[in-house]
Amino acid sequence: MTTLSERISQSAFDGSRLRVVLLLDLYDGAQNQFLEVYEHLQKQVSSVPGHISDELCQSIENPSQWLITSEWESAPRFLAWINSEEHVASVQPLHGCVRDTRSLRFSVLREIGKGPAPGSHSPTGPPSAAASSPDAADRARGSLQVAPRRGDGVVRHALTFTVKPGSEPVVAELLAGYTSPQAQVDETTRLRRTSLFMHGNRVVRAVEVEGDLLAALRHVAQQPEVRALEEAINPYLEQDRDLGDPGSARMFFTRAALPAVHHVAAGGRERADVGRHALFYPAKDGCGTALARLLAGQDEAAVDDPTSPIEGSTVFQRDDIVVRLLDLRGPLDARPALALGVEGDHKAAVLARLLDSAKDGVPTTDQEISRFLARSEMRLITDRRSPVQA
Repeated sequence: MTTLSERISQSAFDGSRLRVVLLLDLYDGAQNQFLEVYEHLQKQVSSVPGHISDELCQSIENPSQWLITSEWESAPRFLAWINSEEHVASVQPLHGCVRDTRSLRFSVLREIGKGPAPGSHSPTGPPSAAASSPDAADRARGSLQVAPRRGDGVVRHALTFTVKPGSEPVVAELLAGYTSPQAQVDETTRLRRTSLFMHGNRVVRAVEVEGDLLAALRHVAQQPEVRALEEAINPYLEQDRDLGDPGSARMFFTRAALPAVHHVAAGGRERADVGRHALFYPAKDGCGTALARLLAGQDEAAVDDPTSPIEGSTVFQRDDIVVRLLDLRGPLDARPALALGVEGDHKAAVLARLLDSAKDGVPTTDQEISRFLARSEMRLITDRRSPVQA
């Protein structure tokens, strides 16, 4: 069995509180404009479900550098806000006064100077009166991360967008035939893998980066091969964009972002007989997070099972779009219930309740689950790995 210490994992679903750190570099003379924008944003975010607190800090060494920290009850609460159209619109004024930003997100693992979170107990006795007071409860909603997770130095991210119906063959040919950009970004960052899939007219591009994701995305966007590809597919996009207009390009890629909310993989060397697959799960309105959480739990158990062919899984989710990337041994349909994420009692019924496409009822037999799996499978367009460094 894969032990917790051996397993590679990341998750937005462990129930822990989230600390978000936003580093900002302001244009010279833009401080007053920035403070006005921040005051407006702060009023908006204070009413968002799951938001606990935030702080605004200014560098004592370089007054143009600012820091915003915020605390949230959980990662899903924060992601629901950050991916909303309301948030996209609210941060637009920032672009006129901020030269550069960098966002970091952390689960809260340990605390010093606060009482335990509500529902938790001190090993030496019950919660203190201070910790159980209403004010303390407001400051400490949520839980701490139970244990450290083991990483592999890789950041996973995806983009998704739709193309005009009827243009899928042309777009697939363009995506399959472009020249790969240079993998090495700088001394510490490297593009490791890019996987492109399609499901109907939806495109999903998943990337794996060693190092700084933002630096890698900026590097890729500047490469002539990628710029040529983006210009070539522009006429086929359902959402208009002008790559020559920074605001238009920023808005497109913000809306196209598909964050990785869960990843789990067995430790050790990658096997040569492992293939990559992607499944598309359109959730019912408001059910995306619950669906992603269900699949994440299934894959945690699968990776721990020595008989399971699943070597790794990444779940991407934005609103009601859920995509599950699987690395597994053998054919996808060898164990259809496992591949679909419904192996176990009542799991198929739960999935059917969450899926917008489950109009044919609950799949129960292996044959029905296999058909359901075939409808969910995305078509692999290209899967490219960077050469292994010596």
